[in-house]
Amino acid sequence: MAATFGSATAQTALPDPASTDPKSLGWMQGFPPAPDKVIKFSNGSNYQFPRTRWSFSHGRELGPTSNVWHGHLPASVLPQAPANLDGISFTDDKGVAATWADMLNLTYTDSVLVMHKGKVVYEKYFGISKPQLPHIAMSVTKSFVGTLAATMAVEGTLDPSAQVTTYLPELKGTAYGDATVRQVMDMTIGVQYSENYADPKAEIWDYARSGGLLPTAPTYDGPKTFYDFLMKLKKEGNHDEAFAYKTVNAEVLAWIIKRASGKSLSDLLSERIWQKLGVDNDAYFAVDSIGTEQGGGGLNLTLRDMARFGEMMRLDGKFNGQQILPKAAIDDIRKGGDKTKFAKAGYATIPGYSYRNMWWIGHNNHNTFEARGIHGQRIYIDPVAEMVIVKFSSHPIAANGASDPITYRAFQALANHLMK
Repeated sequence: MAATFGSATAQTALPDPASTDPKSLGWMQGFPPAPDKVIKFSNGSNYQFPRTRWSFSHGRELGPTSNVWHGHLPASVLPQAPANLDGISFTDDKGVAATWADMLNLTYTDSVLVMHKGKVVYEKYFGISKPQLPHIAMSVTKSFVGTLAATMAVEGTLDPSAQVTTYLPELKGTAYGDATVRQVMDMTIGVQYSENYADPKAEIWDYARSGGLLPTAPTYDGPKTFYDFLMKLKKEGNHDEAFAYKTVNAEVLAWIIKRASGKSLSDLLSERIWQKLGVDNDAYFAVDSIGTEQGGGGLNLTLRDMARFGEMMRLDGKFNGQQILPKAAIDDIRKGGDKTKFAKAGYATIPGYSYRNMWWIGHNNHNTFEARGIHGQRIYIDPVAEMVIVKFSSHPIAANGASDPITYRAFQALANHLMK
């Protein structure tokens, strides 16, 4: 996250993606790299495009992290059925003919994998991306947190109808003092907090500084942990009137499930999901100065492991020969939230959607649901087409509205092709 990412630059003014390839640009290559090719956290260069095309896959070298252990199980098999999908055609939002390969290029894709009927039909890596190299998932992280919360709710270890202060008495007197856990889970919280990446004064940047996600000046005297930041948030408007996408809600939910379970977010994800999926690699979270995981966007994982998670969600919690999560939890996610409340947020590129348990629900004839992260991170699940798409990207514009129009048309064209 950085102010440079929030630019409202028109799509036509964006650089040619090929010219931003981190390998050809020489970022962090050589021993040592040339001085003008070094990327650092301390000067903020790791959050400047096109350096992000390297740094989004190298978070562990740039800041502190907490490991999500993958366990002792051998990696679960991902059956292969390769298909040439690059030429699948569709018409973009401007009425111009485009292909699947065009979409990948225009959205600054770092890596992408498509599963159909449980088999990998397409998998590609660009630039410095590798199958074994974790990439930051950004706000896809929220859907992992929401899935854990939905699971705990079904199992009875978390009460969505309870007041937030039942679990977090520290938030009495804050924006969350009179909110319920369900309102947090579905982001219908009235809180003074802006997620506008184009505004350098938006609270998103104060949040980032508190968690050590941005460098601070020696004179910085603001909150120094995620907890400190959350306890300063004030109410704005009323709860449960409208959907309002705000990362701080995910941080509050992460805090709630840690308090309710008595486990760190890293251990909870490892024990409940990661060790059971049969993943290839450990995942990891970015953490603040006291080791608190960033529940709103700090998960880093490999593409294939994210595909395993997406396929498990498509199969109602089943994967690797077992019921990993209760079907009732997945059902609760897929039923979606209040579309009327969602519409008030004005998301022009995803009309008719809702939000439930930190997942985006399509309510269309393919019953799609998805996890979304800034700069183009995506888990897209189409149950009707029996398709899962996972995608890591480093688009120069943070808001997905910049890439949604061509992305969704390509996804639908691919679903139609696979269903033939």
